Amino acid sequence: MSEISPDLSALTGEARHRALTEQLTSRWPENRIGPSLARIAALCDLLGDPQRAMPVIQITGTNGKGSTAIMIEALLRAVGLRTGRFSSPHLTDIRERICLDGAPISVERFAEIWDDVAPYVAMVDGQLIDGIPMTFFEVMTGMAYAAFADAPVDVAIVEVGMGGLWDATSVADASVAVFAPISYDHMHLLGGTLTEIATEKAGIIKEGGRVVTAGQDLEAAAVLLRRAADLGAPVAAEGVDFGLLDRTTALGGQVIAVNAAGGPVRDLHLPLYGEHMAHNAALAIAAVETFLGGKALTPEVIQDGFDQVVAPGRMEVVRTSPTIVLDSAHNPHGASAVVRTVQEAFTFDPLIGVFAAMRDKDVRQVLETLEPVMHQIVVTTVASTSRALRPEELGEIAREVFGGDRVQVAPTMADALEQATLIADTLMAEGIDPQLLAGEDAVPPTPGILVTGTVIGIGEARGILVPGERAAGESRVAARAATTDGAAQLEIGTTGWGAEGED
Repeated sequence: MSEISPDLSALTGEARHRALTEQLTSRWPENRIGPSLARIAALCDLLGDPQRAMPVIQITGTNGKGSTAIMIEALLRAVGLRTGRFSSPHLTDIRERICLDGAPISVERFAEIWDDVAPYVAMVDGQLIDGIPMTFFEVMTGMAYAAFADAPVDVAIVEVGMGGLWDATSVADASVAVFAPISYDHMHLLGGTLTEIATEKAGIIKEGGRVVTAGQDLEAAAVLLRRAADLGAPVAAEGVDFGLLDRTTALGGQVIAVNAAGGPVRDLHLPLYGEHMAHNAALAIAAVETFLGGKALTPEVIQDGFDQVVAPGRMEVVRTSPTIVLDSAHNPHGASAVVRTVQEAFTFDPLIGVFAAMRDKDVRQVLETLEPVMHQIVVTTVASTSRALRPEELGEIAREVFGGDRVQVAPTMADALEQATLIADTLMAEGIDPQLLAGEDAVPPTPGILVTGTVIGIGEARGILVPGERAAGESRVAARAATTDGAAQLEIGTTGWGAEGED
């Protein structure tokens, strides 16, 4: 491991931020777990327990944590609460992990928080608790809780990094524990069965808290319900207490109807694509209403919240001619959602894939899921981590799944994007394989490019394709805030933000 605390005092602005980012990410990486809360607890103790300065909504699950957290945050802001959100991983800038009022904190504020906590991090490092200094994720968690306490925020929305029981975010006792769908991922760390994985994730349920869960496999659901019963935590479950009633595709997303605390709420425009996102929206509404003590949100407040949603890297269109869409698929469950959504939301014909993956993932099954919808695929790697599969290794697996004539290998993400664009342009120029026109009344189809696979790869592609935005979503958050600037903030405790539930 490289030196943890070099002197950065001579640097300022962007130069200091780059050096600080490098310094922090040189720590024990977040894909390795030191299964203990002792280090983060020691840091928080030295900082005065900032994680107890505000109520916490904590979110775990296998897929959908990030988008659910974004929607929870937006709904809470629509209520009039000041929010802090901690998420992982980041796409293009480390600051994305710590958001205040929906936006990544500034370069200057990030540096200030680090300066405040650095002496205490050094003290914990020196103790070598369980034989290691603080991990990258633990330090980031401590910085987030410190930032939220200092702001101060009314509520923190905290996304678990991995698992739950020993995740650093669990140093806080969540007021509401939210469970996105639980499936298979990180089996080498969390266990090989749904019972083992769910047991780790169920660790976020704490005595005195409440539980909100998406629909789960029966094996996982049994674990969550047992943990909740043991701790006396009330449970709101999708399909029983809330849920998605209906959805139709619409310009820029979809229109959904949900069953919420006050009964059915219809005609809600959600600016995100896919059935899984509609379910995540229902989960987010239920989480917020549970946090508010069962008070029903009005349709106006829900729509106001959805209007503020910015979710970079989630079926995000970043280029046109040809159209390039970004969305991660780092496990089979996520890949299935990507396939369904891209088929529903877009009319690409053919679809060209750009794909990178980590070596500790079920790459073959992900590729097998993507293969039926992709005409060709360009496989590559990412530059920022040694965890990534090398292009040649990934190419071998892809050829076994797609066949050699449908696979190209590129040494870098930039090369992969260039090759995919060339494929799309060539297919258009040549009129495309006639078989692809079958049933389309000879109307020339429109090629599209889907960049998918690891989240880190999505971030690298986004940095290339959206070079003017340093932190993903930063400019879009600012633009949306400007359109609502000056809107009256509703006073908490009034009936303006919620409606009493009615039968």
